[in-house]
Amino acid sequence: MGVPKSLTVQGMNRALWLGVVLNSVYVLVEALVGFLLHSLALVADAGHNLMDVLSLIISLLAFRLLRLSPNDRYTYGYRKTTILASLFNAVILLITVGAIGIEAIRRFMHPQPIMGLDVAVVAGVGILVNGGTAWLFYRYQRHDLNVRGAFLHMFADALVSVGVVIAGLVMMKWPWYWIDPVMSLVIVGVILAGTWSLLRESVRLSIDGVPSGLDVQNIARVLRAVKGVKSVHHVHVWAMSTLENAITAHVVVDQDLSLAEADEIRKNLEKAMQEMHIQHSTFEMETPEQACKHGDCLSVTTATTPATHS
Repeated sequence: MGVPKSLTVQGMNRALWLGVVLNSVYVLVEALVGFLLHSLALVADAGHNLMDVLSLIISLLAFRLLRLSPNDRYTYGYRKTTILASLFNAVILLITVGAIGIEAIRRFMHPQPIMGLDVAVVAGVGILVNGGTAWLFYRYQRHDLNVRGAFLHMFADALVSVGVVIAGLVMMKWPWYWIDPVMSLVIVGVILAGTWSLLRESVRLSIDGVPSGLDVQNIARVLRAVKGVKSVHHVHVWAMSTLENAITAHVVVDQDLSLAEADEIRKNLEKAMQEMHIQHSTFEMETPEQACKHGDCLSVTTATTPATHS
């Protein structure tokens, strides 16, 4: 069954808070040293890390809203804010990429002398901070889109810091100051690579697309395999939050079933969905005759296309 949801959220909150503290301190140090040494690579990385800190804070806020109870105006509660947070974080990172890229091009035209050793030392600290933060998120990154994004960013940052260390060591021996903006563009590439999948998945979940890792056709097959189910149709799967998925479906059963038998089928359907990591299930039980009245006779009830009627 995996990690219980309550423990998962608590653990993610602790990891996020610790990540915020560690990275906030590092951002201040890295930005200050970058400005003093005129190193765009350090300043760019500090700006990226600052966006990571803001992203972590937004994720923390989203998890806080996740725990608020539903009400008359928000009957699902505020679960969707975790998806909006991941989308917002991806957009922030894209803006950061643009700013870094423009400044890197400017530095190509006007390179400045840089103290390679100091750059290497600061970036070396970044390897420890970013790598350590990524390790904090590793346990939870499979459970939540926000944390997966944070893990990928921190892991990528650690790799970028390795590159900056190499650039600093090279500039200690040779005055190849163009390496600094080159590393900035490498940072841009790493950010884009890590952000694209996050942006794509966030947009999909924001418009109620099927979460990655779930296949509607396979889900329909699993539902039809439940004893007592004759067919299913109008299957809809979406994400209520980055932690919870939901499904609604029309299920055709024998018209002679008793209420107890129908309830047993419903329980088995819900259990099957739980095993597929779909936590909220709503099934409308229909007889073959009722399905036909809705235009869904058994000859076409295996379809899983969206419904055109209620």
